[in-house]
Amino acid sequence: MPRGWGSPEQLRRLVALVRERGPAPWDREAVALLMDGTGMGRAVASLALAGMVSLSYRPLLDADERATLRLKTAEAEDAHSELARVGPAERLELLADVLPEDPAELWEPGGMRPVAERLAEAWRARYGRRTMVPERTFGAVVEMRPFPLTAGRFCAAFTDPAGEPTLRADLDTWLRRTDYGCSAADERWQIVRFEELLSGAVRNLPWIYAELPAGDPVRDGVPGFVGLIGERLNHPELLLDAGYFRHGENEPITALREVFGGRPYAGPERLDVATVDDGLTVGAEGAIDRRGYRNATRLYFRPAFYGDDERSKRLSAASATGVGRRELDAVEWLRGPVCARIVERIESASLPAGAYESNPAASAPALVARVADALGVDEDAAAFHLQLLALPAPTDRNVRTWNGWKAARHQKAAATLVERGLVIEDKRPRAGRQVFLPGEWIHAKKPYQPMEAWKAELIGLRRSYNLRLENPLPLPTRTLPELFAHAWSLVEKGEGPA
Repeated sequence: MPRGWGSPEQLRRLVALVRERGPAPWDREAVALLMDGTGMGRAVASLALAGMVSLSYRPLLDADERATLRLKTAEAEDAHSELARVGPAERLELLADVLPEDPAELWEPGGMRPVAERLAEAWRARYGRRTMVPERTFGAVVEMRPFPLTAGRFCAAFTDPAGEPTLRADLDTWLRRTDYGCSAADERWQIVRFEELLSGAVRNLPWIYAELPAGDPVRDGVPGFVGLIGERLNHPELLLDAGYFRHGENEPITALREVFGGRPYAGPERLDVATVDDGLTVGAEGAIDRRGYRNATRLYFRPAFYGDDERSKRLSAASATGVGRRELDAVEWLRGPVCARIVERIESASLPAGAYESNPAASAPALVARVADALGVDEDAAAFHLQLLALPAPTDRNVRTWNGWKAARHQKAAATLVERGLVIEDKRPRAGRQVFLPGEWIHAKKPYQPMEAWKAELIGLRRSYNLRLENPLPLPTRTLPELFAHAWSLVEKGEGPA
């Protein structure tokens, strides 16, 4: 097998050139070539072209390095996470033959471009090519932070769901004993990737629907993603985490048997903890750790059998609220009517290309006309009022993006609402806007969004123990046209913000 680039002569030559000429000039056109050849985002392509592949131990770029590559901190962090998944052996294979025979070519005009082309060819041979997404979309996803997914993997899940390994074929999982209790497992730990899709992609699917324009490739890919992940969830041998068991004062195993019956779980691995299995739900008593403490009792479920029957209702009632039941909540929402209506809105091309569902003038024009007539304002002011009523983050930047407005048009609509006493002007931390609904304001620290208390209740966002907003946005219970209509109906009934 050839050793690739890096003979003693080449290495000595490269070191001498760097000492003589300094770093090879950075070429943004070479980055663009690598992006086009692989479907990478700009930040990932920049780091890959700089040779920073599979360097999970390397410190993140400093300010000078980011300036050279023209990357923001969040972009660099996301790209670093994406490339850290490449193993050392894969890295050697990718980079083995990308440098020129004579390293002096790197200092020639356009010298990095052949490097980018060779790296793109090696990348495609190993990983294929992702669908290119608009840079604005990619940047918005980076800013949104779809943890635990990187922006690249998040976008690819929607633009090419069939390319995601855990969506191509059914996954058999079972319970495996760990030091902290039981967890769902499979032969190759593909369940981890699948769970990342549930928590990272499904949880942020409403963001795609609301924040990306019609015709965007990520948004257009939502129906395909929902269809494929739905097929995988219908596999009877798939077992997922359903969170912690809410058991009250009784002993956990006693309470488990009272709720789910006495039949134990029978899997391929020995667990050494008490279990129950009613066909849908598996309950496993927490293991005793090295300090002698028993870990919390957990629930697991087979999504293929989850629906509206009594077993499903028992599971939903027994699973404690919180982050532990995110997979259960995600499955329930994916199979629910709101997700189906969102998919229908996208598939039916109900918006013209480039329009946003978050703009009621585009998604609910009849309602905007009705609101304008009722308030005695023009349709710009009516649309903006609906956005302030219903949307969690109607920042100046967002509103102008959604509505296609310049600052003057936005300010005119805001001034109209202020004159009518419908909103108030103020400056509030992290709000990103100057006008607000009347009533209580709830503060929030990053990454959560501060907003009016009336609106938080409207969208079902719970306060934390300190009365602040420290919970992620809940999965929606209405499409945006429905939410706009519901918010306005409350105003009409005299139950609006005050």
